[in-house]
Amino acid sequence: MNRIFQALMVAALLLSALAQGAPTQLQAQTTHCTQSAHLLACSDAQGNAYSVASAGSTTYLRGFEMQDQRLWAQTNSRYGQLTFFTGVASNGEAWIGYIQRVGWTTITRVSGSDGTHSKITCSRLNGCY
Repeated sequence: MNRIFQALMVAALLLSALAQGAPTQLQAQTTHCTQSAHLLACSDAQGNAYSVASAGSTTYLRGFEMQDQRLWAQTNSRYGQLTFFTGVASNGEAWIGYIQRVGWTTITRVSGSDGTHSKITCSRLNGCY
């Protein structure tokens, strides 16, 4: 679940870049990204790959983790300030959760098929905790 959570955090950053109209060619340290109108695809020096595609209020995330040779996919559906998501990995792991925006604060809750639960609160003033 921890690696999936890390991938979700990367995907959230990718979504942020997509929503802000990031330039066509992005480069942040060892991550290389390419963007079209509705798709952002990235890969890093370790061989991990991620993509984010949008269609209306639905966002599709896909990824590959080199270390575990694992594919994963997640679908997000946004309703106002609330986003619900579900995901599955090729090793059978699954997760479900939501993201709630309250002013400058984002609260993310996720539950995994292995019984883990996480809550992450991020704000512009205090960072994430």
